[in-house]
Amino acid sequence: MTDLETTADRGNRGLLKRLFDRIMVLSAGPHALWLLAGVSFAEASFFPIPPDPVLAAIVLARRDRVWIAALVCTLASVVGGLAGYAIGAVLYEAIGQPVIAFYHLEEAFHNFQLRFDEWGGWIIVAKGLTPIPFKLVTIASGVVHLNLVTFIVAAALTRGLRFFVVAWLFYRFGPQARAMIDKHFSKVMIAGTILVILGFAAIVYI
Repeated sequence: MTDLETTADRGNRGLLKRLFDRIMVLSAGPHALWLLAGVSFAEASFFPIPPDPVLAAIVLARRDRVWIAALVCTLASVVGGLAGYAIGAVLYEAIGQPVIAFYHLEEAFHNFQLRFDEWGGWIIVAKGLTPIPFKLVTIASGVVHLNLVTFIVAAALTRGLRFFVVAWLFYRFGPQARAMIDKHFSKVMIAGTILVILGFAAIVYI
């Protein structure tokens, strides 16, 4: 590795670390829950970034908000899921198909639709706990016109379980987690990237 590459890599890591510190500041502010709700809503219908990092940052910054943050994240994700469902049921050609094509998930989307015949609402519970984009689940549910009550119950169950577990973990191990992030920021970023890659791999192979 050249000195130039080393300097560039350090600069990128420094930029990401400053971004993380900025997120921590925002997460302690009065509008943090609105930010969390917005990200959670959008991720369930079109946005690529999951709300887990924002939820974790809020819990790290304000431990007293742990359960309200998990609840806000869950409710916003379910409402966002209904938006994704509507896109699949009514606006698939106009909006849903371009969203799926943007993420190059056409084949995975087709295979996912086929599994509804076998699993029904349980596939939402199973997939909602994984790192795969939840928008794939919500749009596909609308396309196959899954029973709306079944969809809402399954989405609330899987999103609630996931976000409350994430919130509890960062509440329980928050100080240690923050110390590890500050000390090993680059390794944490690499681990997060690997999880995202595994999530997309799960769409195709699971």
